[in-house]
Amino acid sequence: MSEPLRLVLWDVDGTLVDTQHIIVEAFTMACQSLSLTPPDAATIRSGVGLSLVESVAHSLPDLSPETHVRMAEAYKEAYLVLHARPDFREDLFPGARQALEDLDAAGYLLGIATGKARRGADRFIAHHGFDGRFITIHSADEGPGKPHPRMCLDALRETGVDAANAVMIGDTTFDIQMARAAGMSAIGVSWGNHDPALLQQAGAHHVIDSFDPLLQIVDRLTA
Repeated sequence: MSEPLRLVLWDVDGTLVDTQHIIVEAFTMACQSLSLTPPDAATIRSGVGLSLVESVAHSLPDLSPETHVRMAEAYKEAYLVLHARPDFREDLFPGARQALEDLDAAGYLLGIATGKARRGADRFIAHHGFDGRFITIHSADEGPGKPHPRMCLDALRETGVDAANAVMIGDTTFDIQMARAAGMSAIGVSWGNHDPALLQQAGAHHVIDSFDPLLQIVDRLTA
């Protein structure tokens, strides 16, 4: 009997790539362009992982829905301005590339489930030379965003993998809640946007401090 297919879904911002500083700066620039008082960095980061409009509403709950939409558009414009700067950096976290290569070599299918728009996900893949690395890619602009399980369920259907043989890796409670709602295992990372204790409270099976033990943990969760 052949081995069952196994899938590892990845969040992007705060999990694979260090974008916290960019997100905070773009959000602050967007607020300033609309003459709004920016929230502090911790508040901005607490909404990372949600779809963009929901993230704005999370960080600026007292504003109208119309202003949330305007803020989201202003954020996109600010991010593009930052992306065009010569000193723009969007580095992978240490060990991220090797972790992807190790999982691929071990026979895991790899996918993305991100709060980014699909354009942002594609830009991330191109920027880091990951063309062809991810067999399934799902973003917040295709339907309900995190913590709704839609992205995970779509990835399972697309790949034919059973939820018991799939793992989601992310840095926010929204990632963990999404995975658990889809019946998948969930691994949190300690270096992202949400506190590790919150990831555990949300139902993470493990919270890792580096990518070193990841393959062994994924093997156990999908055994």
